[in-house]
Amino acid sequence: MKTFKIGTRGSLLAVTQSTLIKNQLEQLSQDKFELVLIKTQGDEITSKPLWQLEGKDFFTKELDEALLKEEVDFVIHSYKDLGSERPQGIQLAAVTERRFAHDILLIPQALINKLQNWEGDFNVGTSSPRRIVNLSAELKNYIPHLSQRNISVKTQMLRGNVNTRIKKLKEGQYHAITLALAGLERLAHGEKSRIELAELLEGLNYFVLPQSIFPSAASQGALGIEMKADRSDDGYLATLLSHLNHPVTIEEVTRERKAFKEYGGGCHLAVGIHVKKVGDTFLHVHAGEVDGKTIKLRKLENQSTLNRMNGKKLFVGLPHIEREGILNDQYVAKVPKVQNLNLANQHVFVTSRYTLPTLKASIQNSPQGLWAAGTKTAEQLAQNGFWINGCADSLGTADLKNFQHSSVLKMMHANISHDWTVLTHPEATSDLGKVIGCYDRENKAVSEKFTQELKDVGACFWTSIYQYHAYLEKFPFLNQAQHYCGLGKTWQEFKAAGISINPLANMQEFYELK
Repeated sequence: MKTFKIGTRGSLLAVTQSTLIKNQLEQLSQDKFELVLIKTQGDEITSKPLWQLEGKDFFTKELDEALLKEEVDFVIHSYKDLGSERPQGIQLAAVTERRFAHDILLIPQALINKLQNWEGDFNVGTSSPRRIVNLSAELKNYIPHLSQRNISVKTQMLRGNVNTRIKKLKEGQYHAITLALAGLERLAHGEKSRIELAELLEGLNYFVLPQSIFPSAASQGALGIEMKADRSDDGYLATLLSHLNHPVTIEEVTRERKAFKEYGGGCHLAVGIHVKKVGDTFLHVHAGEVDGKTIKLRKLENQSTLNRMNGKKLFVGLPHIEREGILNDQYVAKVPKVQNLNLANQHVFVTSRYTLPTLKASIQNSPQGLWAAGTKTAEQLAQNGFWINGCADSLGTADLKNFQHSSVLKMMHANISHDWTVLTHPEATSDLGKVIGCYDRENKAVSEKFTQELKDVGACFWTSIYQYHAYLEKFPFLNQAQHYCGLGKTWQEFKAAGISINPLANMQEFYELK
């Protein structure tokens, strides 16, 4: 039996996540592990944002020194805290699985109830440059009543450990704060930290920020475990730590850190970078600002060159698209069915704006939690006065299924792990829970002009497989066109049906086919 010393920062979060790793290693081996708490500059100086301090590696250099001096055997970091250039003599031994890479906005429930009559700016606590840029530009679109009244989101400096930050929110120093969901999740799993966190979260609500609009920091959510490169133990520790590696996480964060370095890196970088493995490819999302230039990127990795249409028209399976050379859906109509539902104490998944009439009719029995399929639907819910807890980002339900099992979200919504109510069309199925049909799909008569225009279409973007089948049955000549869809449930249904289709990361890519 060997005894290993684990170097860690002394914050409650750092100790909690290191203890979780310690417990895993003790289950994997017969060895002993003990924590060694190390103070870092970043923990001691909290009066300024990190990007205003001189130097670098504010949360790691003291741990690096302890490792190189062999005062500890290995160290555990939040991987996002590790700079792109690491000291010679230190090697990365493991990257752990991440399940919750998102940022989360925390807000007092009592304040949500006052948003309808809000006056002045909406102040959010954060000291992250990427959060400052993206929250200031986009958050008001997802907060009820703010965008309609042209109220600005302003950010204010927030430093300190997680518990200190939440305490400042509850003291009224901010209207809301933004934190890493992964950090809260780890605190929710610690024996001591769980009790303190539960007390702090009492009376708070949340919005899990969609990665497509508010991408997190490069490698956020993963832990990086480092050891001395020239240990004389015949690779024993390296082999043991390697069991903690998570291949998909490594694939994702390696790409994120590469982009981070290409943008210049450092704690001053105002760009969020998130990569998600989707099928056999990777979705890249970058958003923020570099040298005064706005960064907005959403793309699939190594996507083959899309064929231009050379003058042919595009068809988009949405109504009310007003772009030259683009036809919109005039055949498959969605007709809302207004129902008054009892949604009290339920979590509700809203799949489209056509369910809004039912949601409005049910407002007296409003849901405990409200989730949207995509960011456009989320914006529409906010515009209609609804608080949103999160969104599927038009990528299917995988992230939402994870949220159902989040320990920290359960602290604020105890029944989140129960079956949800899914507002959609009557023929739909969902792995989230019971389906309520809130609109019907009807095939309408179309003009001869529309039929002739469709004959000049070179590419179609479908929003459902139902729509695809309806159009190709009515207009079989469309089979000769190129076919595209988004990365969510529609793509999954096409793949399950064995129909070849090209997935796209965003609609702008499709518009650029012209």
